[in-house]
Amino acid sequence: MDLGFTAEELAFRDEVRHFFRTQIPESTRRKVLEGQHLSKDEIVESQRILNARGWAVPNWPVEWGGQPWSPVQFYFFQDEMQQAGVPGPLAFNTSMLGPVIAQFGSEKQKREILPRAANLDDWWCQGFSEPGAGSDLAGLRTKAERVGDTWVINGQKTWTTLAQHADKIFVLCRTDNTAKKQEGISFILCDMTAPGVTRRPIVTIDGGAEVNEVFFDNVVVPYENLVGQENKGWDYAKFLLGNERTGIARVGYSKAKIKRIRELAGLELDGTEPVINDPKFREKLATVEIELKALEMTQLRVVANEKNRAKGKPDPASSMLKLKGSEIQQTCTELLMQVVGPYIMPYQPEEEGRNEPLIGPDYAAVAAPMYFNYRKVSIYGGSNEIQHNIIAKAILGF
Repeated sequence: MDLGFTAEELAFRDEVRHFFRTQIPESTRRKVLEGQHLSKDEIVESQRILNARGWAVPNWPVEWGGQPWSPVQFYFFQDEMQQAGVPGPLAFNTSMLGPVIAQFGSEKQKREILPRAANLDDWWCQGFSEPGAGSDLAGLRTKAERVGDTWVINGQKTWTTLAQHADKIFVLCRTDNTAKKQEGISFILCDMTAPGVTRRPIVTIDGGAEVNEVFFDNVVVPYENLVGQENKGWDYAKFLLGNERTGIARVGYSKAKIKRIRELAGLELDGTEPVINDPKFREKLATVEIELKALEMTQLRVVANEKNRAKGKPDPASSMLKLKGSEIQQTCTELLMQVVGPYIMPYQPEEEGRNEPLIGPDYAAVAAPMYFNYRKVSIYGGSNEIQHNIIAKAILGF
């Protein structure tokens, strides 16, 4: 593998690096790097800045706003975005629904949905998981019955991320109870303000409410809100999940986290000495830096092989990226906990109108919530246990 980059590729890297650091508000980027929650307005503002530059949906077909970039350019774009603390374009719009509509939607759906999704004029959320049908998505029970020129939807979705902000939701519904469970599922679009739609927040272990339950009680939507063919939703869901896992290693994000941990370790004291002077801590930090460099090399190998891979065939090494990438992200939260020390103990959730000072530095308040919240990264996008199986079968031949 040739790890050298051309002059054009390096110029592109410098271009996106400069843009991210000068055009996206510093206050937004700082909140991302410090692990604080962004407001809806901050997320929308950031994506619209990217969209105005033509960079909100580079993975889409060129006719709908995509970019004819090489795999290396896509790599630099993601890596520099994550290192700069730029909020990634809303995944539900750009990495999930958008590619599905571009590939399988009607011409009317493409014209009406794609431009608004790219500019975040409509905030979409994902109605897939259900109680009892999360890991086994094919076991979903939310039902859509055709009544004339409409669908009537009944059921419940759960773990619906950021549904509190959403204008619309794309829903997997069972439309044929006689078919095998992977069949008889359709992909249907629904307005979150439609009569019969109820959303209820789920308070997570970090005190946040980023996930929700969504209930459908005789919700009526037009028949034309069906995407693609009836009962082919399972195929579209697999296509969508393949896009969701793109860039899941988050190498740039971990680079930024390690840089911040090193800085904070120079500020916090362990006794009379900065934490960074502790040999055991330095050993842990060096170990995760080495692992991250190895992960980056693996990601570059995947990038280098992408143009030689059969279209539609994912590189099995991507399972390594997901597996090790999630482990490194979790290790970073553990190191931050060690840096902060006893200041991680008080529970200080973010609240509007707080009139009491934080106990300890501001970065200490988010350390423990982030640690607990990041237990999830080894589960979503395909659990690490599943990734071990994929590696054993596809790479090792077991």
